Order: sequence, then C-alpha cells, then structure tokens
Amino acid sequence: MLCLGIETSCDDTAMALVQDDILLHALTADQNDVHTLFGGVVPELASREHYRRIGPLYDTLITAWPEAARPDIIAVSRGPGLLGSLLVGLAFAKGLTLATGATLLGVNHLHAHLLAAGLERKLIFPSLGLLVSGGHTHICRMESPSAISIIGRTLDDAAGEAFDKIAKMLGGPYPGGRFIEELGRGGTVDPAMFTKPYLNNDNLDFSFSGLKTAVAARLPAYPPGSITPALRSFCASVSWCIAETLAAKLMRALTKERAAGREVNALIMAGGVAANSVIRETMRKTAETAGLPLILPSLPLCTDNAAMVAYCGGLLAAEGRQHTLSLSAVARGQAIPDDALYSYA
Repeated sequence: MLCLGIETSCDDTAMALVQDDILLHALTADQNDVHTLFGGVVPELASREHYRRIGPLYDTLITAWPEAARPDIIAVSRGPGLLGSLLVGLAFAKGLTLATGATLLGVNHLHAHLLAAGLERKLIFPSLGLLVSGGHTHICRMESPSAISIIGRTLDDAAGEAFDKIAKMLGGPYPGGRFIEELGRGGTVDPAMFTKPYLNNDNLDFSFSGLKTAVAARLPAYPPGSITPALRSFCASVSWCIAETLAAKLMRALTKERAAGREVNALIMAGGVAANSVIRETMRKTAETAGLPLILPSLPLCTDNAAMVAYCGGLLAAEGRQHTLSLSAVARGQAIPDDALYSYA
C-alpha cells in the first residue's frame, strides 16, 4: 500500500511517501526563519505559513514521485498540536481524499513519533516509550502500534520547552535545544548546580518549571553574549540535569511495570529532544542498566516529519481502519479519540 503522509501540527509543513513500510521520499519546509524573531512559535503565523507552503510542497512531491497523485492511503496528523496549523493539513488531506478516492486516516501525532523508528528497525512490544519534544514529555506503555497509553506526562513545561526558554534567557536562537547542547560541549558538568526537578515523589509525571526558575536565578553570573568556559559548564549542567531526570522517571516506570507483573521488552525514545546527544547517551546507559534494548530513531526521524505519519497511517490501514471526512482536528491538551472505523473485520 502506498501511503501519503501530511504533517502540519506545529511549524513544519511536511509530506512523505511510504510504501509497505519503506520510505520512498520525504519533504519538509520549516518556519524557523519566521519564528526565531519571536523566540518561539507564533500560532497565527504558523497556520498562515502552512497555507502558503502546502500546495507547492505537494507539487514538488508529485514531480519527484508521480505516484503521489494516486495514493492508496492519505494519513494526516490530526493532533495534538496548534489547532490552526492542524486544520490546514486536514483540509488539504480531505481535498486529496475526495480527488483520489484514497482511504483517509487521522494519525495521533504522538503515537507517530513513538513508532517512527519502525521505518528503520523492527519495533519490539510490549515496550515503554519516552516521548520528549518541545510540547510534550510523556511516558507511554506500548502494547502494539495501535495500543499506546500514557502513564506519565508533564505538568507544565515540557523538556523541549524548557530548553527553548533557557536558550531565550541566554539570548540564544529558537529552537533552543541545539544551542544549549552545542554550548555545553567542552563544558564540565556540575551535578550540584541544579536539583533534578520533581523527583521527590512516587509518580511518573514531569515538571521542568522549577529548573527554569533555578536557571533564571543564576543568569546574572553569565553576561549575555559572552561565551566562557563557565557558561559552557552551565549549559552542560542544564543538559545533564534534564537527561538524568528523564532517565530517573523512565526507570521508575520500568520498576513499577515489573512490580505489577507487566512485561516490558524494550525502551523506545522519540521526539525532537531525542536528537540531543547527551540525552541519547544517558538513555543508552539507562537501557543497559535495565538489560533492555533501546530503540532510537535516527536524527531526521526525531523532529516533526511526515514519514512517521505515513508509516503510522499504513500500520492503522493494515488493521482495516479508516476515517470519514468528518475527521476533526484535536488541539494540544485534549485527548485524541479512538474513532477510526473498521472497513473490514
């Protein structure tokens, strides 16, 4: 089956073609140049940019792969995300569905992230998934590609959002994770500089607002525009603190699952922040300690992309699932309904 994936959940307009779990082609038009002036994504500008770019992006795709004009499945991110941005992608997908007669599938953007590595290697179930992005920090139990449940989530700032806001405090660009990571290279981690946030409890949720406050309190010691060894160590300590917090909560989740007699055969990490080298290395060590394989997507599949949407749509279609043109967008903070119909038993 040939699946066309469409991704417009935040500030990247993306399309991809996946056939029988093999990525054929992928295109992305980012909006970093638009939003960097504001230090973060401006929702109204994001939706306008999607509207401006999505048609030409599709034209480019069908020029490279004429088969894209005749897909079997059209999969589109339906949420969570910025509502205006999601609506652009959904409207385009519905129009293509009417024009081509393809099967329409709305994809949970978070599930697509967690399944993205399946394009490169075999996924193992049941597993624990750690989704770390600019808008979400979730721990999920993954029984199968279509049975994914959240068991821990962020209560305020997501890990990626914390990176972005800390970078902004330092006068850095958006997105901020790469800026903090690069400045931290060559720095010396001071484990005592920051307390790992929201660990003095027994739950699986996250809260990074306290870390952001602690960073703000120390900023006067680091003049803006001055890259010093002390600043590099400061940034290295921020990355270390976030990585160790994520690892601690994931290990706590694994301990709880094992204590309850629930099988876990692998750890999966996904999302834009999963591209961070410090976090990737920390998770490798965590998986080794746990005695489990760690499944990581390659760097291009960590950030928002349409390949993961097409792949996830193909998996759902293989189960006989589909949506009608009444498919709705779901904004961030709302639950994604499991409302896909079964086209056959």
